[in-house]
Amino acid sequence: MKNKYSKIVFILIGIFLINYISSKVYKRFDLTEDNRYTLSNSTISIINNIEDLITIKVYLKGDFPAEFKRLQTETKQHLEELKAINKNIRFLFINPSKIGQELINKGLEPSRLQVEENGKLSEIVIFPWAIVSLKNNTENVSLLKDIFSNSQDEQLESSIQNLEFAFANAIHKITNKKSKKIAIIKGNGELKDIYIADFLHKLNEYYFLAPFTLDSVANQPLKTLQEISEFDLAIIAKPTIKFTEKEKFTLDQYVMNGGKTLWLIDNVQAELDSLMQTGESLAYPRDLNLTDLFFNYGVRINSDLIVDFSSSEIPLATGNIGNKTQFSQFKWNYFPLLNSENNHPINSNIEAVNTKFPNSIDTLKNNISKTILLQSSPLSKTVGTPSIISLKTIAQKQNSSEYNNGNKPIAVLLEGKFKSAYNGRVKPFNIKKNRNLGNETKMVLISDGDIIANEISKGKPLELGVNKWTNQRFGNKEFLLNTVNYLLDDIGLINIRSKTVKIDFLNKEKAFKETLKWQLINIFFPLLLLAIFGILFNYYRHKKYQ
Repeated sequence: MKNKYSKIVFILIGIFLINYISSKVYKRFDLTEDNRYTLSNSTISIINNIEDLITIKVYLKGDFPAEFKRLQTETKQHLEELKAINKNIRFLFINPSKIGQELINKGLEPSRLQVEENGKLSEIVIFPWAIVSLKNNTENVSLLKDIFSNSQDEQLESSIQNLEFAFANAIHKITNKKSKKIAIIKGNGELKDIYIADFLHKLNEYYFLAPFTLDSVANQPLKTLQEISEFDLAIIAKPTIKFTEKEKFTLDQYVMNGGKTLWLIDNVQAELDSLMQTGESLAYPRDLNLTDLFFNYGVRINSDLIVDFSSSEIPLATGNIGNKTQFSQFKWNYFPLLNSENNHPINSNIEAVNTKFPNSIDTLKNNISKTILLQSSPLSKTVGTPSIISLKTIAQKQNSSEYNNGNKPIAVLLEGKFKSAYNGRVKPFNIKKNRNLGNETKMVLISDGDIIANEISKGKPLELGVNKWTNQRFGNKEFLLNTVNYLLDDIGLINIRSKTVKIDFLNKEKAFKETLKWQLINIFFPLLLLAIFGILFNYYRHKKYQ
């Protein structure tokens, strides 16, 4: 009897110890194929750096269809994972049904969604948002990613996949102070601010931005060089005016001193606006006086145009209804759609990037490491310039056999110690510390200036990468953000942004057709198993005690 009670005591003590240890030590095993519940090292680092209490309010409470229950569940599980790493994270789910107007006033726009249940369509209004708060700082987090897709399931899959980046990005922004500075180069006919407004607005969330005019180098070259050296990155967005030797030398020495650069260059004059007016336009080389600079760094932008079978669309007037002009969309092979090879963190898991009149790039042998980030499809070719571009080609039948010179580089990453383009040459002006061999640095060269340009509607800039006629979304913004993050060594955000999760959704049509079948199976199959178990049990008992 004593041994019996001793065993019971030991069992109770063991259960108590197991519960105590499990309450103190959190360990979750991720057995999913895609490791969807395994946080990246970058996210863990961001969460570990939280020193003050962070509150996350999630407006996903209420009655939702099964698909959105999945988003609600995935969001809750992700936040629990974050809280397990750092106890300074607190979160709560709130039903937004009674505070809808208050949320709208805060900039949280509701989403209207079509829901199909039992073969019937209905519309629901939800607020797929969260607010991350730290002291007086707040950051809105969109939980329903807005993508161009005919499938609501694809939108939900993309949203669930984006959860880790959405929360890590918001927490990163409210817990880290901006430190790095970006110069937006002006003075050589670069894109006006309204055309790069959306991208600059996004960059401003992470970095300090300032315009920098290079033409001051004509009168104050040393001061200009000193001032630009204070920036971590220089962005040159579609210049149209020739660079002087003093301006080139300033940029060259900026690179030699370790400055990062993002070049977005159109080496051919070709614009859709002028083409729309007459139906034809002359495309001709644009002399920016940068060829020797790039050649010395190990690349060359050719004065040609890439035409590609894989391309985006342009709107053309096809008729009138009353006094209103009707437009239709037509594929335009001079606007290649570039699908990533996923060979680098910059281009990993992004949507197709839309380009307009890009040129091909040649890579040259030198000591600089080169990675092709974007290239045309195998079914593409180049057209020499000067040449006439005509809208009539849209109506002509395309022969795929003519598109036999594809995979042309359009965006190239260069990394290493660059040699000065003015090594062994007369310098445009004298400086005390002239450098012929630079520090370790990197640059990205893109042969399309419009890759960064957002469209305009009613005098206001639209979101970068969104076609204002079709609302189709491209990966331009993500690609350029990844590029800037990489150049400025913020690789952590890139790795989180590019994480993929495969979510399997229910086939609604099949489920509706087979509703009765599965209802009967769920009712009678357990009863059948129970009956079989009863028969076997009685047979065994009868045989044993007969």
